[in-house]
Amino acid sequence: MDKLEQLREFVKRRVTNPPEDITLESRLEDIGVDSLTLLDLMFDFEDKYGVRMPDDLPRPETVGQLIEIFEQLKPASASNE
Repeated sequence: MDKLEQLREFVKRRVTNPPEDITLESRLEDIGVDSLTLLDLMFDFEDKYGVRMPDDLPRPETVGQLIEIFEQLKPASASNE
């Protein structure tokens, strides 16, 4: 499962009335990802990959930006997931 599909599944489980079509260009606020949901998503990422998100991380505005942050922080050993 690619990162976009994983994010779609996360949104479907945690957002009331998620949109059908979530793309890399989708704005997080438009798909129902508020500040608390974004924190929850980041905690899930930290747990899954055993990494720590920096405290000074800029807030992503789009799905693509969020995935890019995850890709940069993900350990090399997990790059095939």
